[in-house]
Amino acid sequence: MNSPMERVVIIGAGLAALSAAERLRKMEFRGEIAVVGEETHPPYNRTPLSKGLLTGHTSARDLSFRSYTHLDVDWRFGHQALGLDLARRTIHLSSGPDLAFDGLIIATGVRARHLPEAPMDSPHVSTLRTIDDARAIDAMMTKARRIAVVGGGFLGCEIASTARERGIAVTVVDRSATLLHRALGAPIGAVIGDVHRSHGVRLHLGVGVSGWTETPRGARLTLDDQETINADLVVIGVGTDPNTEWLHGSGLDIEDGVRCDATGHVLDTDGIRVEGVVAAGDVARWPNHRFDTIPRRVEHWINAVEMGQAAANSLLAGAAASQFTPIPRFWSHQHGMRIQASGIPALGTGMKILEGSVRDKRFVAGFTRDGDEGSILVGLITIDMPRAMMRWRTSVGHSTIAHESHLMA
Repeated sequence: MNSPMERVVIIGAGLAALSAAERLRKMEFRGEIAVVGEETHPPYNRTPLSKGLLTGHTSARDLSFRSYTHLDVDWRFGHQALGLDLARRTIHLSSGPDLAFDGLIIATGVRARHLPEAPMDSPHVSTLRTIDDARAIDAMMTKARRIAVVGGGFLGCEIASTARERGIAVTVVDRSATLLHRALGAPIGAVIGDVHRSHGVRLHLGVGVSGWTETPRGARLTLDDQETINADLVVIGVGTDPNTEWLHGSGLDIEDGVRCDATGHVLDTDGIRVEGVVAAGDVARWPNHRFDTIPRRVEHWINAVEMGQAAANSLLAGAAASQFTPIPRFWSHQHGMRIQASGIPALGTGMKILEGSVRDKRFVAGFTRDGDEGSILVGLITIDMPRAMMRWRTSVGHSTIAHESHLMA
């Protein structure tokens, strides 16, 4: 492919960045590719950090991605981007001279969100985002008898499952009334909560942490209802924040991520497309026109792969770039249970069990939104029914089903 670009710079060295670099080479981009990453590790798979790595089923060396494309990339690990000058088309780095670019792919991802009251400098309090975080938590788990997990999302639930597999007592605290409330909704979240309880996880739901006290062995958490929890290790999993601080003053719209148009091209604060600059992965906020026109971020493994590829395509295509309209997909394993999701279930105004039984904790739930000709299927969630997911997922985003909104037993 002919391109006027001589150098493409990718800021971020995770899965989206690797996927973009691979796609550039596959599209026969013959110029220089420089990838700048703040971590010192080559691109690695973050998915097993809360599961296989902490249970010993996966080793750290198994996490590195292997590319099947000759990349010829200038990898710059251990360097932090500090600023972007669009007028000069340069990146200011934490060390070394500024890095010039013809095309730029922003793939800086997200970081674990901290609780402002938590003693994050304590060796007994941690978040989980990087391989170094996982190694520290693994070391603590080898001698911990009691773990508290603050946050009932996917990360918190997976850590709780992993800890129970290692025989450690676990307490999960979350402000929502059910686990995974935002991602799966209250009815399915209640089902997941029952599974965790049946495996010995203590749940404190509908309350937050009002106080922290460091103890000789770990930490003591005081909850809003005045109950206290003593733990040897506390893992905080209350969400993420996009890594956009380095873009302050650049003129880009970086409210809750890097805002893009439907092709992945970055927008400035006036909503105008910035030519030659695209974004990909967890940090990108864009409208998926398959579902609606609202820009949103999607923090899932498959999206990082697909959007990295799409960003490379858009960068090379320029004004002729196509819209990126994927069907988001993600999965989770907890206590031997396989949870899969497709589409954007949170957009649904109704829910119907399409196959299986909630009582048996094996079902397909369809999330619908009213359309002109019926209820449009906007999302699916399956529990231990992978083949059913394969049958139904092609219907997400365009098929209609009868108007009905209930949870069947």
